[in-house]
Amino acid sequence: MQIRVDGKVALVTGGSRGIGLAMAKALAEGGAKVAIASRKPENLEAAKAELAATGAEVESFVSNVGKEGAAAELVKAVVDRFGKLDVLVNNAATNPHFGPTVTADEKVFDKTFETNARAYFSLAKETANHLVSRNAPGSMIFISSTQGLLGSPLMGVYGMTKAAVISLAKTLAVELGPSGIRVNVIAPGLVATRFAAALIQNDELNKRWIERAPLRRIGSPEDIGGLALFLASDASSYITGQTIVVDGGFSISPA
Repeated sequence: MQIRVDGKVALVTGGSRGIGLAMAKALAEGGAKVAIASRKPENLEAAKAELAATGAEVESFVSNVGKEGAAAELVKAVVDRFGKLDVLVNNAATNPHFGPTVTADEKVFDKTFETNARAYFSLAKETANHLVSRNAPGSMIFISSTQGLLGSPLMGVYGMTKAAVISLAKTLAVELGPSGIRVNVIAPGLVATRFAAALIQNDELNKRWIERAPLRRIGSPEDIGGLALFLASDASSYITGQTIVVDGGFSISPA
């Protein structure tokens, strides 16, 4: 079976680089019209040009999704541009604190939850309302992390937000399933992106990961892109409420 998403419109937050850009590329190659959103205009323009060069129909939107009202504005802008929205990929995230959890202050806590959890909720709500108003099926894909499934030393607040994302997806899957809206989670492990630089550039952590992961490597953004395409497509039409771990087997390997 060839996995296609022809005729669908997909929104990818944090879509200007790393995992977000890889997912946008996969969706575009699968036939979707793609909207990418990010905070920085310069990164967005470069990503838009890269996607457009492949022949994809793409639009970029500057948006700080964690801010109040931003989700409603972004979903409206996407619908105004493409006429509808079928696939939401909640991917934008932040991790302003790397260190013992008890050393994180309340401002760090609030900022992390604002982007990593509240924005996911707000965008999911706006997308669900749009889909229900059209009486249309849809797919939402939330990017969590293995840090939301395991203990997260040095990344405790980040891990809390990623656990919250998994809980939100399960609840929405139950509530929205009767409307034909599916909600699933991708939980990457260590992936070679700028976001994970603090971990990847730590030789000790890097070596420990590779030695423990059965596939003996760090992930690439493209490892996530193909799964996002599958979850957005009708090939996954009977899958909802699931968290799919993409970590080379790290989390199931003995310590």
